[in-house]
Amino acid sequence: MHVNLIIVAESYLHRLNPVAIPLSDDWGIRWYGLAYLAGFLVALFLIRWLARTGRSPLSQHSVGDLLVYAVVGVMVGGRLGYALFYRPELFIMFSADPPWWELLAIHRGGMASHGGIVGVLIAMIIFAKRHQVSPLHLIDLMAISAPPGLCFGRLANFINGELWGKRLSEAAQVDPPWWSVKYPDEVYLGTVDLSSVAAELGGQETLAATVANALRVRQESVMEAIVPQLTAYWPSQLLQAICEGPVLFLLLLLVWHKPKPSGVLAGWFLAGYGVLRILTEVVRQPDEGVTLMMGLQRGQILSIFMILLGVVMIVLCSKGQPPSTTPTQPKATPTRP
Repeated sequence: MHVNLIIVAESYLHRLNPVAIPLSDDWGIRWYGLAYLAGFLVALFLIRWLARTGRSPLSQHSVGDLLVYAVVGVMVGGRLGYALFYRPELFIMFSADPPWWELLAIHRGGMASHGGIVGVLIAMIIFAKRHQVSPLHLIDLMAISAPPGLCFGRLANFINGELWGKRLSEAAQVDPPWWSVKYPDEVYLGTVDLSSVAAELGGQETLAATVANALRVRQESVMEAIVPQLTAYWPSQLLQAICEGPVLFLLLLLVWHKPKPSGVLAGWFLAGYGVLRILTEVVRQPDEGVTLMMGLQRGQILSIFMILLGVVMIVLCSKGQPPSTTPTQPKATPTRP
């Protein structure tokens, strides 16, 4: 895919294709999936480096197993969290096409970061119990390695053209700033007058889809008539990518500059992520079909609970001792005399 940054009327016109490598007319490798893969690979290399350099008592040979648990926790927790928090109807939606149950249709998008975090916590507790290691330290490892994956996921949201930000003020719509975003898919909302291009494009029933495609291929006459009508939105996905990625990662590095008792880093992750999520949700549109509670979006409400849990973990875990850096070794198999 050739990614061209097209600035139109001082706004970025979103023309990115969510499919990175098309395999057929209906299937392909999507940027969303590649983002998750990249996040897991970065976490794998980071945790292996921590184990190799003595910053973690976890042995290097067990890092791969740990990441398998983390992957399952993220995928199961993220999908179930999305269904529970945002679209419970997915539990009872079925279709004649694979994967038949809509809850399993992850390739269409729909993952909740809050659910993924809960899934990882549960997965780490299970791994710790089976391998007799500290669950708090494992959660710390997940915390320090999570921001790159969160960043990649938000970038994939932007490529997919989903989770739009809020519209800019009416005054800003006259001369939108360069960092704002316009989406061709806005023509499906019925807020754009398409009559000026109906004759040129045939006036068929699928006019909105034709106009959206014409904008993506930069058909000049259509762009001149339609782009000025499009709304300029906040690039909330990119703002959240920066805050949940580099900003959160830097915060955790500052916290872990000196050895901390197990669980403290995870507490800072929960609190830091929660605060950053609440702040960035201010410029993000509420999820469709999800009502506000006390003027707050669903993600902000969940983040408040994360902040409270994080503060509790920081206070309680700070009384402990930093973990030993002696690598844990697998138990030797007893031999018969």
